[in-house]
Amino acid sequence: MRHPHRRRGRRVPLTALAVAAALAGTALTLTPGTAEAATARQVEKLDRGVVSVHTGTGNLISWRWLATDPDTVSFNVYRAGTKVNSTPVTGSTDYFHAGAPNSADYTVRAVVNGVEQADSVHAIQFRAGYKDVPLSPPAGGTTPDGVAYTYEANDASVADLDGDGALDFVLKWQPTNAKDNSQSGYTGNTVVDGIRLDGTRLWRIDLGRNIRSGAHYTQFQAYDYDGDGKAEVAMKTADGTVDGTGAVIGNASADHRNSSGYVLSGPEYLTMFNGQTGKAMGTVDYVPARGTVSSWGDSYGNRVDRFLAGTAYLDGARPSLIMARGYYTRSVIAAWDWRGGAFTRRWTFDTNSSTNAGRGYDGQGSHSLSVGDVDNDGKDEIVYGAMAVDDNGSGLWTARTGHGDAQHLADLDPSTPGLEYFKVSESASQPAELYLNPASGAVRWKLAACCDNGRGVAGDVWAGNDGAEVWSASDTAIRDEAGATKGREPSSANFLSWWDGDPVRELLDGTKIDKYGPSSDTRLLTGSGVASNNGTKATPALSGDILGDWREEVVWRTSDNRNLRIYSTPYETSTRITTLLHDTMYRTALAWQNSGYNQPPHPSFYLGDKMPTAPRPSVYTP
Repeated sequence: MRHPHRRRGRRVPLTALAVAAALAGTALTLTPGTAEAATARQVEKLDRGVVSVHTGTGNLISWRWLATDPDTVSFNVYRAGTKVNSTPVTGSTDYFHAGAPNSADYTVRAVVNGVEQADSVHAIQFRAGYKDVPLSPPAGGTTPDGVAYTYEANDASVADLDGDGALDFVLKWQPTNAKDNSQSGYTGNTVVDGIRLDGTRLWRIDLGRNIRSGAHYTQFQAYDYDGDGKAEVAMKTADGTVDGTGAVIGNASADHRNSSGYVLSGPEYLTMFNGQTGKAMGTVDYVPARGTVSSWGDSYGNRVDRFLAGTAYLDGARPSLIMARGYYTRSVIAAWDWRGGAFTRRWTFDTNSSTNAGRGYDGQGSHSLSVGDVDNDGKDEIVYGAMAVDDNGSGLWTARTGHGDAQHLADLDPSTPGLEYFKVSESASQPAELYLNPASGAVRWKLAACCDNGRGVAGDVWAGNDGAEVWSASDTAIRDEAGATKGREPSSANFLSWWDGDPVRELLDGTKIDKYGPSSDTRLLTGSGVASNNGTKATPALSGDILGDWREEVVWRTSDNRNLRIYSTPYETSTRITTLLHDTMYRTALAWQNSGYNQPPHPSFYLGDKMPTAPRPSVYTP
């Protein structure tokens, strides 16, 4: 059972004072001493996100239960103005309309205190089980050494770029000659688009020849940092970057590439772009500067250009931008606020600083980061591999177990308060798997060293075990929160998805979704005409709760790179959960999903078999 004192994520009723604070764009901290004391967090003001997924026998309509809705809200479903449900929907946020064609037009009306509210936006139609978002690939080119390249749609994120309440895509286009940092050679430019769900392109940013292309170079963040109701987009830039209005950052003619294709000289910038227009609104020097290339672990340019990025509520109320460099040796994390049209650096954590040197923080980073309130103080921390940084920029702990390729921060064990943390290790001299307390770094259990363990997953994929299961590429079984083996190893160790009707999560790998079983997996979805990204990582462009109810959509690129193909669940559910987009741990995880080696998002509460009633977030909207 969940501990009764654990209040993380509880909904706080909005008083008149809270409403006034929200309207003013400020955060409200209620007076401590009451059971409801908490800080409301800024989130997106979203529309109902209605979808209609055709199944062959009818349409599954689902929609968002917003954190700003009352606890007792119910819903009516209308087709072309005619109500189709006999009684208001109360136990879930979906409704199956049997016998209806795939072209049926639906809206949803909330019912508050017995009073029916206005129509929602019209449902997005998934007529063949999916929705295509048309794309326009950039023109290919040829590198200075004569290698021709074209473009593939790569990692994507979502945010409300224009303030209309609907999420838009931010899509990274990667050239076919993109390189891992360990590989020499020229690459084409990295291009980033802002795209509405109907395919309208809002802007295109060309990062230019002085930003190398590959999984470790461009980690972009899309989030409403200043609370104006429209998201901004942050990226590392350089001389020759062209913003969405055609303006050039720095020296347009500069070419800092060496004969091996690496960019090891010249200025490096951090730029905040307007989410609606792509205009560069503010540019500062990237922190940290590269300095001496060899000080990051090698002299040819591999480890100096390993970047990570994220978003965190460091003050407990408003989001800050996290930009980082390095994880094999020196690691530096810089936290930025974007307020009033300008950057302010909140803090910088550097493993080489006098306060951190010798404490074991160097060489502890992973190929991704995680964000969450690990110490239950209402503010977010950065879990950066085998170490964590507190909300104030000071080192919180280091487990000294080295670099890893995958990590999961989540409420994995509902029998204990707080979050848990599972990671794998790349080094053959370090534990293959670790299960830690992310508040202190204390290791609950670990497996013996074995190898370069490339993948690891944590989530409740089987109702036959209490809490979440964990497993990895090097293991032969799934394990529980104590490290005990519980059953056969799942067929994949990649992504996860809440896809069918129960709160147990499914396996997402490549272009398919499977349901784990004690003897075999059951195929629930095979994507049609789509491709996964990032080589052997086989990740989607994006996966998460972006539309409809709390279940997760998966977004793949079509094989011809002409569409983003969104799949939404066709399964009914009797579980009602506030949209995960308003759980800020989950929402920030969607924002950093594209960073390094992509990982699935996790909410701040336990979502799985035998879960208690899901908490309602304490939030306000701009």
